[in-house]
Formats: sequence, C-alpha cells, structure tokens
Amino acid sequence: MRKLASKRNMGERVDIVLHKFRSRMSSYPPGMCPIALYRSLLQISMNQSCGKCVPCKDGLVEVERMLQAILNGTATGEIIPKLEETCRMIAETADCVVGISAAQLILDSLKEFGDEYASHVENHCCSENVTQTIPCISLCPAHVDVPGYVALIKAGDFAGAVQKIRERNPFPTACAMVCEHPCEKKCRRAMIDEAINIRGLKKYAVDAIHADQVPVPEKNPKTGKKVAIIGGGPSGLTAAYYLAQMGHGITIYEEHEKLGGMLRYGIPEYRLPKERLDEDVKAILSAGDIEVRYQTKVGRDISFEEIRNCSDAVYLGLGAQLGNRMPVDGADSKNVIPAADFLQLVAGGKAPDLSGKRVALIGGGNVAMDAARTAVRLKAKSVHVFTRKRDDYTALEEERIGAMQEGVRFRTLLSFLNIEADPETQAVRAIWLQPEIVGEYDDFGLIKTEHSSRYPYRFLCDYLILGVGQRCDVAAFEAAGIPVARGRILADETTMVKDLDGVFSGGDCVTGPSTAINAIAAGQVAAFNIDEYLGYHHKMKQVIVTPSAMQNPCIPTGRAELEELDPFERKESFLPVEISMTEEEALRESSRCLRCDHFGCGAQKGGRGDE
Repeated sequence: MRKLASKRNMGERVDIVLHKFRSRMSSYPPGMCPIALYRSLLQISMNQSCGKCVPCKDGLVEVERMLQAILNGTATGEIIPKLEETCRMIAETADCVVGISAAQLILDSLKEFGDEYASHVENHCCSENVTQTIPCISLCPAHVDVPGYVALIKAGDFAGAVQKIRERNPFPTACAMVCEHPCEKKCRRAMIDEAINIRGLKKYAVDAIHADQVPVPEKNPKTGKKVAIIGGGPSGLTAAYYLAQMGHGITIYEEHEKLGGMLRYGIPEYRLPKERLDEDVKAILSAGDIEVRYQTKVGRDISFEEIRNCSDAVYLGLGAQLGNRMPVDGADSKNVIPAADFLQLVAGGKAPDLSGKRVALIGGGNVAMDAARTAVRLKAKSVHVFTRKRDDYTALEEERIGAMQEGVRFRTLLSFLNIEADPETQAVRAIWLQPEIVGEYDDFGLIKTEHSSRYPYRFLCDYLILGVGQRCDVAAFEAAGIPVARGRILADETTMVKDLDGVFSGGDCVTGPSTAINAIAAGQVAAFNIDEYLGYHHKMKQVIVTPSAMQNPCIPTGRAELEELDPFERKESFLPVEISMTEEEALRESSRCLRCDHFGCGAQKGGRGDE
C-alpha cells in the first residue's frame, strides 16, 4: 500500500541543500581563480550525468583531469588545444543537455579566460590580478573600508563611521540614500543567511549624526599649487575634497547655481532631500582652500584656455546631464521630453502640470524609474513604462518594486516605433509600439528579440518621457582641442586625458552615464594622480582606528530592511520614502558582519587612496 510521507522526501531535502549551495555560489568572492571555479561547475555537471553515453560519462572525466593538471601546474602547452578539441567533441556527440552544456561551459571559459589558462600553463600560477580580496571593499568602486565603518556603527561611534567612510568617499549622506550598493553583491554573509544591509547601516549612521556636524581631518600645509575643477558634481567635488586636503588650492567652475551635479538636479527629492545633500557639500567645502565660481559655463563665460593657463592642473568632471532623444517620426512634438531633462525641470522648481494626464515612458533604467515615480507625484492620471526586452529593466529591483507599489504600470516586449502628434496642437497624442518575441541570447547573455507577427500597438498618451540615456555637453571642450570620441572625453584609467599634459578627466564624461559611486571613484583616482603629477605623494590621514575584530558565531539571523512609507501616502508628496533603522536594528545588523577584513580573506592592507 502507498503511504503518505511523514517526513520531507528526498527531493525536498535535496532542494534545501541546493538552496544553501546557491547562496554560496552567489557569494563567490571576487579575485578567485576562474579555472578553479569552472572545474567546480564541471564536477557538478559530472554528478548529473546518467552515464549512458560515452562522451558525457568518460569525456567529462578526461576534461576534469586536464583542468586539474592545469591547476596543479603540471600541464604543458599542448593541453589547451587538446582540451578544446575534447570539449567540442563532447558538445557535438553527447546525447543530452548534461554533457553538451558542460562541454560548452569549458569552451566558454577558454574564450573568456584565455589569458588565465595561458598563465597557469606557462607560469604555473594565476595571473597577477587574480588574488583573494575582501568582497565588500573590492566591489565598492571607491574601495571604502566597509567592515571598518560597520564595526564603528556596532561600537556606537557614528561620527567615527562617517569619518571612516570619508577616507575614500566624501559623500556619506548621498551614498547612504542613493548608492546602488554593489558592496552587498558578494557579501559572504549570504553563505549563512543574507547579505548585510550595508547601505541601510550607512543611512543609520548619517541620520544619527549629520555629515556637516562631523569635522573633516586637518588639511596638509599649503603647496602653492592650483588645480581647476570643471564640474561641481560628485566626481568634481570628490577630487576637490582630496586635493584640498593635500594642501592644493582648488577652484571649481560650476554651471549651475548650486553644487551637486546630477545628485541635485537628477535625483528626486523623495530619494535624496537636497538639504541632506548640502550636508555633504558643506563638509567638502570645509576641507581646505576651495573657491567656487557658480553659474560659470566653460565656452560661454570663460574659455578652457583661460582656465588652463591659470592652473597647474585641470580636472574635467562633467556629468551626463543632457537627455537623449530618439530619431523617430514626431520626436519634436510638444510634451515629449527626455527623462533627465524632465527631472531637472522638477528639481529646478519648473515641474510640468501632469494632473489628469496619461504619461508614457520609454526605458527601464534608474533614471526612468525616477521619472516615472516623479510623474506619479505630479498627479498624473496614469503612468505606463514600456521596454523592448526584459533585460532593459536595469533599475534597482527596489526601485521597480517601489514604482509598482505607487501605481506605475509596466509593459515589456514592445519596441518603440514613432510618435503620433495632434495635427492642431502638435502635442503628442499617441505612441506606436511593435510587439516583440524573444529569441536567442547574445554573447553578453542578453536576450535578443524580433518583431512579432502581431500588428503594431497604438497607445494613447498626453505626455511622453524618454528614458533612453544621457550624454555630456562636451562641445566647448572638443572645440578647445580636447580629444573626444562619440561624445566622450578620451582619458585613460589614470584619468589623464590623451595627449594633453596636466589635464585629467573622469566620471560620466569619460565612461558614459554611470552611478554616483563610480563618479566618486573616478574623482578619487584623479585626485591622487593629479597630486603625483604636481610632484607630491600625499597620503590621506587615517584618523579613525577600526575596532578590534571578534569572531562571529555565524548564527543564522534575519536581515534588517529599511522600511518605507505606505505607497498610498508617499506618492502624495516628495517627502523621503525610506525610514531609518531603529538603534536595535542597526546594532543587530552590524553584529552580523563577519569581519572578512580579518577572517577568511586575509588581513586588509592599509595604504593610500589610489591603490
């Protein structure tokens, strides 16, 4: 007779194991040997083999043996062609997906990590840039000492935590509210339960003591050198902060009435209140000899040559503040606006009246989500977001969820065709969208799409926002002889501009539109390289000592999340939506840190800001 299972069956127990293993894989630390990773993945595939066909049963064993020889340093130069040949044979002759996908996995690794295979065969070791690192520090573009400031929060030293953050990032408040927190991506705490809420802890610290109440370190003696910084956004202000601390004289040329760049003019008030941004700006301006020339646009109010002639070095930290339009019929219709321009209008107190209007938005990035949620707060009747592919939703998951909670509607697999304007008013009346179907993946792992056989889709709207990217205003600089390609200034990884002595550039104007923390990282790198160019080798003063590390008992504990206002309440105003942690939550969350700067990843190396 059949019986009901009184305990978890085998499949359920295996699922529990796989869930835990999945967490271990998601927290696989950066800097680990990729060949060792692929060998581990191959062994998983070997365990899934049914053993019926020879290519899978015996071929994968031979591939694993060759990988082990490469890792042991006993392989010779003939092994790479043999490995590739064996994998191709398995991929072409195996009976099922187990053998085919496993062989293809190794073929992909040969293509992606050919240099690493060569290093193992020729030098019997990993390449120089492969080394085990502290995940949260290495994944932070600015390399902030995350375990250090988390430990200070745990100790109740919130001013110390702010100062520890400032050693690498002078925007503790802004990043506490808008950073995409890449530091959490590979947090090793996920091996036990979930990643630590690093951004939430940072927010608790800056809410407990505001940044402008925490004094910056005493600056070095004056050097007599003058550095001009064009652009008062996160990249330019970061460079100004560190260079001023080193003792250099700084002059910032800012086009707008206030500093902050896209942090001020591109991020809505409900995410980053401007009085909180001002706390960071005040602290930065107190760092040393910094002069700001507001409403000064290069090419209009002053020439680049004038700036260069009166400075020992120049840093271009321009933001991507110009929104892109699309080359489609009706693009010049009224009530059609790029998302970046729309957000700047709102930030400048010139918000359009969207009351009762049907708003459509093309794009799925963070700027698009900011625009969609802003339109909701401007009393739009409805807000619909359209994207061509599911991959186009690149905004943070919490931003997409927040938008959905506030009533924003999402439609995907619809490509944008053209704009239909009212013949009398010339205002947008509808947009035409082509239904798509998904196809193969491309080389970057993104889904390709192609037109569906369905007819184009007409969507009525009164206001259209184009969230399809931004660009920098580099025309004046290109005219002044600065090398520009495809709207971006040509600078190397040290931020030095190509073929121009003493001119540096970083941030959005070099990389294209990116995140605030990436712009901050560029400003930090530029500051230290400019210092070297000027003939110095300053080091930032380490004024805060990190508390001693204690081993964590590794007891599974829930992650403390930041609460938000009720969606029906928050969409009625631009008040901040996030609610800070309580003291108990912050102390418990900071106690979850495993202190990987001391345990498991080697001791953290001290040093200067550009290492």
